[in-house]
Amino acid sequence: MAEEDRNRRMLRARDLMDRAYAEPLDIPALAIVAHVSAAHFIRSFRAVFGETPHRYLQRRRVERAMFLLRQGDRSVTEICFEVGFSSLGTFSRTFTAVVGQSPSAYRGRGPLPPVPSCFTMRWARPSEHSQPAGNGAVSDKQLREGST
Repeated sequence: MAEEDRNRRMLRARDLMDRAYAEPLDIPALAIVAHVSAAHFIRSFRAVFGETPHRYLQRRRVERAMFLLRQGDRSVTEICFEVGFSSLGTFSRTFTAVVGQSPSAYRGRGPLPPVPSCFTMRWARPSEHSQPAGNGAVSDKQLREGST
């Protein structure tokens, strides 16, 4: 399969994950969208985007939860189910692993400041390469600014 064709197929699947992140998506369904086998889909997705489809979907759900936790007054449990998690425990564990703090602690930061959402989303977006605070790791911001 040519690289451009592979990338286009993986983008179709990623676009579906972005649109329907709260829906129960599984690898076979995403592989059908990409017109490849399930095993080939996982390998190709990781080669194109640098992370597995499952990890990407979890991170996408956490990104949406981050926004919802700081907007409005819905409970953590309501947000957990709204973004597509089926278990509060899995949501809390995944959220903490990606963001570095629990959903309740993150909500304690208060409402999002009134800036364009594209800036807020980029600044707050969890990265595959960042580590939770407190473990001595260098953050993405520190890497960009050259300070360690």
